[in-house]
Amino acid sequence: MDIGNLRTEYTLEGLRREQLDPDPFNQFELWFQQACAANLPEPNAMCLATTSATGEPSQRIVLLKYFDRQGFVFFTNYESRKARQIEANPQVSLLFFWIPLERQVQISGYAAKISTAESLKYFTTRPRGSQIGAWCSQQSTVISSRQILEMKFDEIKRKFHNQEIPLPSAWGGYRIVPHSFEFWQGRSNRLHDRFLYSRLDDESAWDIQRLAP
Repeated sequence: MDIGNLRTEYTLEGLRREQLDPDPFNQFELWFQQACAANLPEPNAMCLATTSATGEPSQRIVLLKYFDRQGFVFFTNYESRKARQIEANPQVSLLFFWIPLERQVQISGYAAKISTAESLKYFTTRPRGSQIGAWCSQQSTVISSRQILEMKFDEIKRKFHNQEIPLPSAWGGYRIVPHSFEFWQGRSNRLHDRFLYSRLDDESAWDIQRLAP
């Protein structure tokens, strides 16, 4: 299968230094709002990269559930492979890729568990089926069939019939606290615009540099 000729020419407007907000959180919020306004499918989908204690990398798509100046929050099973890797090495990377806008945002930082109270606050907003699902799966473990998951789902559904579903002890959120952001805008001839924000020592200001594509 020859895929050498598969390519897309990026033709939208570029990105200039003077267009950038001095604060990367504000710049991310602007781009995120534009991704939402463009009705992109799951604009909050992001690739989360982690590494094991031996340096083996792993990636998966997770959903950003909220962000603020403290960082970027997603939720998962605390016994999953990603959670075990974060425990071994909290340095992680996030990547958003909004193809119709010809944009990427890469965020590097460290991950830390959020409080149980904060996890519970979000858990109560999930659809009931998703709440039950959080109880069913020992994430990343080997299972013999899908039937086991479905039986467990029915069991939990019966157990909490006509009751509020409590927060599972092995489920909760992580907050990624950034130390760098890279904003990437596609350009023609592969001469893309890239700007790197790096946190300065006082942690209240950011250095901004253009990177070669």
